[in-house]
Amino acid sequence: MERAEALPSRRRLLKGTAFAAIPYALLPSPRADAQPAPVDHAFALWEPASEANYTAADRPTSHLVDLVIIHVTQTTYKNTMPVFWNPAKQVSAHYVLRSADGRVTQCVRERDIAWHAGNWDYNARSIGIEHEGWVERPEYFTGAMYEQSAALASEVCDRYGIPKDRDHIIGHHEVPGTDHTDPGPHWDWARYIRMVNAV
Repeated sequence: MERAEALPSRRRLLKGTAFAAIPYALLPSPRADAQPAPVDHAFALWEPASEANYTAADRPTSHLVDLVIIHVTQTTYKNTMPVFWNPAKQVSAHYVLRSADGRVTQCVRERDIAWHAGNWDYNARSIGIEHEGWVERPEYFTGAMYEQSAALASEVCDRYGIPKDRDHIIGHHEVPGTDHTDPGPHWDWARYIRMVNAV
């Protein structure tokens, strides 16, 4: 039979807790003039793409914004973000939505031109919204994702005066010259446009 290990004393536990708290106590407090993350959608998490993966602009002054382009990542949310952070990839989108809970992450400011459509004219005039998942796996298109994406698209349309219809909210597959198929046959366009208009 093994001998039971002695439990640490209360004094030792308190001492360890005090040592663990020291680094937090030494951290500087937030600056009074600190600015919030530069997001355009109030509920978005800010995870900026590499500056090498988009074009700085001053939209809508520099370029008319009249489209929302819907994408599917063809990978997980977790694997999408490092692609946008990598300056060698030369790709980004304004937003990425996570499947499980619809969490919205902004990667490029709306005033700037994200490189998501594979067509310069369409990049310059659109907001790109990526959705975690695969075109052939409809289980990734959750209710939470549809809900949050529709709220985001509706807000974008309101901000730029974009009609909330299928002529102005399009799939990546509808961009001239593309070889992409997203969002694919399982994306419920009727439901999505109805939700965008109901917000």
